[in-house]
This record gives sequence, C-alpha cells and structure tokens, in this order.
Amino acid sequence: MIKIENLTKKFGDLVAVDNINLHIDKGEFFAFIGPNGAGKTTTIKIITGLLNATEGNVRVCGHDIGKEYLQAKHKMSYVPDQPYLYDKLTGREFLQFTAQMYEVPEPEAEKRIEKLIQTFGLENYIDELGEAYSHGMKQRVIISSALLHDPKVMIIDEPLVGLDPKAANVLKKELTERTRAGMSIFMSTHTLSLAEEIADRVGIIHEGQIIALGNLNEIKQTAHTDGKLEEAFLRLTREPTRK
Repeated sequence: MIKIENLTKKFGDLVAVDNINLHIDKGEFFAFIGPNGAGKTTTIKIITGLLNATEGNVRVCGHDIGKEYLQAKHKMSYVPDQPYLYDKLTGREFLQFTAQMYEVPEPEAEKRIEKLIQTFGLENYIDELGEAYSHGMKQRVIISSALLHDPKVMIIDEPLVGLDPKAANVLKKELTERTRAGMSIFMSTHTLSLAEEIADRVGIIHEGQIIALGNLNEIKQTAHTDGKLEEAFLRLTREPTRK
C-alpha cells in the first residue's frame, strides 16, 4: 500500500532522509519512531505529497505521489501532529466539507458522520464553532475527518496528543479494527508504549537512516535486549549512524 524506494531528501548540505527503503502492506499497522530531527516528519511530508523528494520515489496504493498526487490523495488520509480546524465552521460543518472534498455521496456521508460522532463522543460539541474546541476536541474531529472517506492508507503523526485516556482507548480500538478490515496505517510517535502495544512492525529512523525494522521481537534482537521497546530504542539510537 505504501512503497518507498531509495528515498533521499536534502536541504542544502543537510541530508534529512538518507536512501531509505520501506514497504507497508495492506492491513498493516506500522510505527515509525526516532529521536527529534531523525527524519520522521520529512518522510511523512514526502509520503503525503507536501514535500518533493530529492531522490527516489514513493507510491501509495500504486500511485506515484510525485506524479499522481490527486489519485494517491483520494485513497489516503493524513492527521498531522497539530490539529487544524476552520475556526468559523462547526465540527459538523467541517466533516461535511471534508465529505464533499472526497466526493462521498451526501446520504452516505451523513451516515458516516453520525457514526463517527458517536464513536469519538462528539455529540455535545459537534455543533459548536471550531474556535471553541480544546486541543483534544480538535484532535477527535480531525481524526474523524480523516476516517470519513474510508481511506485505504492513513498517515498519522502523534495520534494520542491531547486525548484523554478514554478517547485514546477509543482511538486505539478504532485504528486496530480498521487495519483488520484492510486499512494500512503509518504512524509516527514518541509514545513508545503505544507502538509496542498496537503496531505490527516498527521502524526506527536515526540521522535519516532506518537502523532497525521488524516486529517487536526482531527489534529487540537487533538491539540485543529482552527489555521493552524503550530500552531497544535507546540502545540503537545511542551512537551516530553516519561515518
């Protein structure tokens, strides 16, 4: 569903992403972790078409993101780490606007909107203006909008930021169910316990390079530890990777 080949991104002399290769399968929950400045956000922005690669290419659902952006975008969704709503639209109006952008037929859109409102506990807030929402409420609406068109691929950056424990639990269940139904999720997070709990595979990026890739046991083997993912992460990112 996501195929990254020989991907490199340079900003002047800085190599932010250094020749990475990665394939995310249908129905896979993939966690992308790394220290600050490791290249996570740059990679995400290239996958979503917000940045152009210096070298290499990315395909989403078979579409080259550099050449077939609209076709790829129609089949994926993106939740950034900072939720953004239009202040003068209500949450419901924002969801309706999203449905129109993705050409979801109106009767079907209304059914999906109501279901998402119930799933994420938005009943008491959905008809208030976005400017009145807390960070957590904005996050719930943004995630709902990202799921509204039933994407094949979801890119999500720090999904639990701002969510209370109940909303976080609802989100984890919803995303897990969606992957079981065939959706692929590419999640970037600093919450290593979340990656450990729900990801099928984990990729660790450090100084622009993927230094470990696999399921939890394979990551631990790479790090020569039987401890938690946090211990493996700290061991693997302790030393510089570039020479």
